[in-house]
Amino acid sequence: NSGPCGRYFASKLMFSEIDTRIPHEVEKQVYRIHHEMFPAGDRVFVMRAFDWASACFNGRYEDYQPIDACYHDFEHTLQGALCLARLLRGRQAAGATPALTVRAFELGLLAILFHDTGYLKRRGDTEGTGAKYTAVHVGRSAAFAREFLEPKGFPDVELLAVQNMINCTGINTELQAIRFQSELERTVGYALGTADLLGQMAAGDYIEKLPVLFQEFAEAARHATASSAHLFAFKSAEELMRNTPTFWEKYVLPKIKGDFLGLYTFLGYPYPDGPNDYLQRIEANIERLRRQAERPGNA
Repeated sequence: NSGPCGRYFASKLMFSEIDTRIPHEVEKQVYRIHHEMFPAGDRVFVMRAFDWASACFNGRYEDYQPIDACYHDFEHTLQGALCLARLLRGRQAAGATPALTVRAFELGLLAILFHDTGYLKRRGDTEGTGAKYTAVHVGRSAAFAREFLEPKGFPDVELLAVQNMINCTGINTELQAIRFQSELERTVGYALGTADLLGQMAAGDYIEKLPVLFQEFAEAARHATASSAHLFAFKSAEELMRNTPTFWEKYVLPKIKGDFLGLYTFLGYPYPDGPNDYLQRIEANIERLRRQAERPGNA
């Protein structure tokens, strides 16, 4: 593979041999989950949604360039989409309420596929990469999703649902301030926020990608306002990597257990006490980072 970042990492095949570097492989798995959960549902919805997202990220929509953010690339989005579909399948199988509808699943899929479109640049935007929009990308993503989906005939109630779900991915978003239209919409939004975090951190090459994330943060810091610059205040990739175990323990775990209502447990199989593949893989990555930090010269 090749791309604007000039690199692709040798990702391990993730979970049930799904290679998240290959969009069609993820699409096929999400399609199977969608059809398994809703056999009477629209048979082409998943394919259409992935086609739309692929067009946006590959520079085939309006005057937008292909994605050039090297961490928040299309694979990052695919990792989240796969995790979300698996989480919602587990939740339905557990009989959780409110019961998931086919339309809520579909709007959630659109939201995760569009949740990082705020990193896209228009063709006349030639300065730096889309990483410069990190501090504002959630709002840009929500606006982009509406811009893209409204001409497709989606009613305002569904456009707002997609935007509310996207807003759940903001690192500093006040979830209580999001005006969800239903408890089910809130649930899918929280599932999306969970999947966005776990999908990337469970990747086999997550550690190898952290220096790339640091480069995005460094660019973001140069364009951040005084109120957001502290979010990207790492002096080096090594410092970011040393701080990632703390990020997991002090931010991500409390977020997914508390704010996002423990929805991550639906990724365990069998539910509720079976192993959770995503958490196990993340803990393995975190342990690797801890060992790296303990090596001489990394203090």
